[in-house]
Amino acid sequence: MFISIGTLAVIDLVTSTNLIPKMMTLLLTNFSTVPYNFCLLQMYIILHLEVLETLLLALMAVDRYIAVVHPLRYPSLVSNKVIWVVVLLFNAVGIMFITPFVMFAKELRFCHTNVLPYCFCDYSTMVRVACNEDPKYLILISTVAAILGGVPLILILFSYGRIAQVALRISSTDGKRKVFSTCLTHLLVVELFYIPLLTSYIFPGAGVQLSDEAYNTMVIVGNIVPPMMNPLIYSFRNKEIKNSIYRLFTGTRTSPDMDKH
Repeated sequence: MFISIGTLAVIDLVTSTNLIPKMMTLLLTNFSTVPYNFCLLQMYIILHLEVLETLLLALMAVDRYIAVVHPLRYPSLVSNKVIWVVVLLFNAVGIMFITPFVMFAKELRFCHTNVLPYCFCDYSTMVRVACNEDPKYLILISTVAAILGGVPLILILFSYGRIAQVALRISSTDGKRKVFSTCLTHLLVVELFYIPLLTSYIFPGAGVQLSDEAYNTMVIVGNIVPPMMNPLIYSFRNKEIKNSIYRLFTGTRTSPDMDKH
């Protein structure tokens, strides 16, 4: 679980670093010009990180499912080596699915304007502004979003559903409260990440037009809010991580939480 949390922290850090400086520059100085190749690079990084976070959230849900539902098999099924291999596979999946976006973006022609009504380079926005009429450009992102968003979301809902079933059989009220509290907070992050991004990516390819304000809001919420909440939910609520932070800043070998046991 710690490898997954660490990987998620890196994703959040890179996402924020990739988006926020350019957004702040645009808001504070109104300097909105960006080289086209840099725009493509930013677009690729954003999409790749979104794919990674989508798959990683599913991996973390399955991790908790195995830990709660099959605790005796957990050490053999979820080793550090397995997690590292899965994370590398996720990166390969991201490269495979996102590279076509860059290739398609290079085909776009901007006849009337090359100004994007957006605060960073976004594939769907580029397609809407471009002169190309071929529906393949929006169908691509809708298809990828449905596959890489739908399948992990099903795994997440299944995992937490089974965890909830096990929690209902726990006799201790405090035990039930802890399990449901963890599930609900994790699902909150999933909701804030999945719903805005899936809506903004699937709707255009399905022929549903969103206003610029609605589209911008959903994509910004999906990319900016989860990185702010993930440390609170996945790290500071974790007893082992809280104990490690306490020992780091106090120089003691034990923390109050550990002394209670």
